[in-house]
This record gives sequence, C-alpha cells and structure tokens, in this order.
Amino acid sequence: MSNHRVLAAAAVLMLATTTPSGRTKETPDWPQWRGPRRDGSAPSLSVPASWPAELSRKWSVDIGEGHAGPVVASGRIIVHVRENDREVVRALALEDGAKVWERSWPVGYQMHPAATGHGKGPKATPAVSRGTVFVLGIDGTMTALDEKTGAVRWRKEFTGKFKTASPAYGAAASPLVEKSLVIAPFGGHHDGMLAALDVASGAVRWSLEGDGPGYASPVAADLSGRRQIITQTDRRIVGLAAESGKLLWSLPLVTPYDQNVVTPLVFEDLVIVSGLEYGLRAFRLHPQGDALEPKEVWNSPEASLYMSSPVVAGGRLFGLSHLKSGQIVCLDPRTGKLLWTGPGSQGEYATFTAAPGAVLALTEGAEMFVLSTKAGAFEPLARYKVADSPTWAHPAPAPGGLLVKDKTRLTFWKIGAETPPPPRPKS
Repeated sequence: MSNHRVLAAAAVLMLATTTPSGRTKETPDWPQWRGPRRDGSAPSLSVPASWPAELSRKWSVDIGEGHAGPVVASGRIIVHVRENDREVVRALALEDGAKVWERSWPVGYQMHPAATGHGKGPKATPAVSRGTVFVLGIDGTMTALDEKTGAVRWRKEFTGKFKTASPAYGAAASPLVEKSLVIAPFGGHHDGMLAALDVASGAVRWSLEGDGPGYASPVAADLSGRRQIITQTDRRIVGLAAESGKLLWSLPLVTPYDQNVVTPLVFEDLVIVSGLEYGLRAFRLHPQGDALEPKEVWNSPEASLYMSSPVVAGGRLFGLSHLKSGQIVCLDPRTGKLLWTGPGSQGEYATFTAAPGAVLALTEGAEMFVLSTKAGAFEPLARYKVADSPTWAHPAPAPGGLLVKDKTRLTFWKIGAETPPPPRPKS
C-alpha cells in the first residue's frame, strides 16, 4: 500500500442539506444514492488534519452480493443485497454492523450473458425518507418497508405491462423520494416508463411512458423557475414537472448498447450530463412558453464518462473518463475546460465523494485516492487499498468514517474523529 503524507484542512461541517423528502435540516445522514443532495457531496464527513499511512478498520461483516450502496439514516445502516435466490434488506447497527432486522423475498432474475461478471444484483441504492425504506430490486420490483421494523408496507411490480419488467442488465436506477412521491423507471428495452408512485400506497400518480429505463438515477432540481425531475432514459435526457410528470424538455442521448448510466449533475444553473462516446456536456434551460429549451453551454469530448457519475468540489468537477481504459479527470464545471487528467487503466468504474477539502475517488479495483480540490495535477494526498474484491457500490460516509461495500462484505473504515455522543440530561 503506497501513501503520500500531506496536510489537509481539518473540518467537520454540518451544512443545511436536503433530505429525500425535500426537507432541509442539519444531518450527517446519507439516506439515498449519492447522499442527501444526490450529488456526491458529504460536507459532514470529518477529515484528518494529516492523512495516515493506512486507514484503521473499525469492523467488517459479510452481508451478501450486489452493487447497491449502503445508506445511513437515523443511526442505522440499510443494505440491499442478494443471497442465493433471495433479495435481502437489512438494518445494521452503526457501532458494530450487527443485524437489527432483516426482510427477504425470492427473486428469479438471471443476469444478461454479457454482464455475468457483475452478478445478479441488486444494483439500485435504497432511499430512506420519513420512516420508510424504498428499494428497487434487480427485477424492477419496488418495495416499501418500515424503517424501524422492516415490515413490508407495499410492493409494486409491472409484470405484463411491458415486454420485460427490467432492462437488459437489470434495474439499476436508485429511487428518488420527492415529497409524497417515490420516482423510478420501470419496464425494459424501449418499452417502459418513468413513474411517480405514492409513498404511502405505491399507486401510480404520474408516468412518462414510451422510453425504456436507463441505468442512470433521477435527480430533482429547481431550474428556470420549475421544480423538475431530470434523468436519462435509454435514448434521451428528460426533464419533467415534479408534481405532474409533464415533459418540460428532452434531448436525444443514444450510447452504444443503450447504456445511459451517468446520473445527471445540476451545478448552479447548468445540467451536466455524459455517456459512452457522448462527451461530457453542460446545458442551460431557457423558458419557451410552457416548456423549456436546453441549449448547450460546453462540450468536453476528451472527458467523456461511461458509468461513473461526477462530483463538483472546490469549484472543480471530478469524474472518471472511459478514455485510456479509465482515467480520472478534473474540469472547470462552468466552462468545461480540462484542468488535468490522471493516468490511464483505472478501470470502467469509480465513485466520487466530495469531503471538506478533498475528493475520495474509489475505483472498481478497491483503490481509494484522496484528491485535493486545489491541486493542479493528479497528485493524490493519499491512496488506500480498502477491499480484496471489486468495489462497485457507492460508499457511504458515517460518523467517524466511511462504509465501503465490496463484493460480499461491508467495512467501516475510520476517517477523522467520531462524532461524540450527545450529553446525558442532568438529573
């Protein structure tokens, strides 16, 4: 394990963040895909003043297979995994990874022959909001569970409505909770819908039908005076009115093998999107009657992304380009200017988490680079080997460290100082 000791700013920031339900509060939780803001930012993650030669492991437990990332809410960890022919959702204790509750159900999904190396799922990260856990199975079934007990509140599947219930490589879009709606794509190749389900009952409240699901996850944003849901289907980028599902704008985005994977990133008034051989592009939305017209602001073909979703930290954008067999890139998110590129051969996938003063880039090979947000080149502050098997799940910051899911295990790595327990009330 190699390491470069340097100083980084020590900070524990508790900033106002938006929960999946749209509420704003001070929280260290990581309750959904890519965190409270769904953009990879982790302002409450405590970072050390000096990165150590090695990270210290707090605990590690077997939890099952799959690429769904762990989430943290209300002092517990929620994981969604597969064991043999069953999908399993568990709540675990933050202190030691011990099981608090567990629910499971049979799943018959068989992986596409071209992706057998990725296992049988699940791939979509759970979302936790207002006492309910929402999980999207690899077969396209949405399940809502009670956060405290794991009791199933409802299940929704669309077998028979579409030619297939999930896309070729399995359902991978992580559900988004927007007020009283939980939003996700359903169906299969060129035959599906983006749908908003009622969080209490699972009833369909609105839908955009026709396109099949992409593998990108939807995000919510306020742009051009409209609250909207933005995502990639299997052949375009769309923006829909959050309350009604009305299509506000769309752009064609067709990639080889219909692998539209990158979660859109909203930065200031820009929508930043990418895809295999598509380039990394930014659009600004302009009012056009009742609709919106997207106009391209910049295009960086040398920074084209494939599966990895980028982050913005310290006024810079970090991502993994598919060029040169995978290389980390850094750009100016306002202009698209390429600031630096890292070495090639980093693989197909990496996750990016924006901590105070640094970006944690975790490759599929389980190597985590700590990158300064101010460096003028690829000069990691530190690098760590955090698992012995592939790390395709997005890590989750937790008080005092980082939760890393590899092929079958979940490990709590200590980073910075643990948040002290609240003082006991005086007698």
